[in-house]
Amino acid sequence: MTTHLKSFVDIAPDSDFPLENLPYGIFSNEQNTQPRAGVALGEWVVDLAALEQKGYLKLKEGQQFFNQPTLNAFIESGKANWSKVRAELQTLLSADHAELRDNQELRDQVFFKQSDVTMHLPVHIPGYTDFYSSKEHATNVGCMFRDPKNALLANWSELPVGYNGRASSVIVSGTEIVRPSGQIKLPDSDRPVFSACRKLDFELETGFIIGKPNNLGEPIAIENAWDHIFGMVLFNDWSARDLQQWEY
Repeated sequence: MTTHLKSFVDIAPDSDFPLENLPYGIFSNEQNTQPRAGVALGEWVVDLAALEQKGYLKLKEGQQFFNQPTLNAFIESGKANWSKVRAELQTLLSADHAELRDNQELRDQVFFKQSDVTMHLPVHIPGYTDFYSSKEHATNVGCMFRDPKNALLANWSELPVGYNGRASSVIVSGTEIVRPSGQIKLPDSDRPVFSACRKLDFELETGFIIGKPNNLGEPIAIENAWDHIFGMVLFNDWSARDLQQWEY
């Protein structure tokens, strides 16, 4: 039976952020408007930049990884450092570890209510590839764009089908978006018209953040994948279906 970790912070049983999770993010607040790294714990954000400044979470002498506007520097430091920081945080935040638990002054500098902070895009994304990972989803899209009898192309079951996405369009949750405009071919028209999208859709997707690159021409073996994957995120992929259908 798995032993559950217990923190000195009260965490609701149904919380998405127990001590076992500690997801990373970039945040700011009224006291400090500089975006910096933190992790979620229950209803709180734990300020990693503040801990780093106090001498914790040290990875490389003279270099700051968490007093940064993105997580990229930490991600690029490699899996050994990811594991080291997570283990140190779980120890520091555990119920039987007194160093932070009994230091109220330090806790006041480190803990902030999630409701009082502003979250920012956590990583700089130079590029991403969008894959069809679900047969059902690929079939639905194929039915929209082709004859339903030929919804899936012959390559679907043989290789991962993916395409490059527009990295600059990745935005943090809550950002207002503008309905895209483009050419739409209406069923009763001979030619397309320029119009705002009338069939705006979204797909709930998972994204994997690659933290360690490989050299050109050097493939990554599947058993070594976790050396390169920093973590996973959830996001909504907005799609202008009527524009897609005509452009496709």
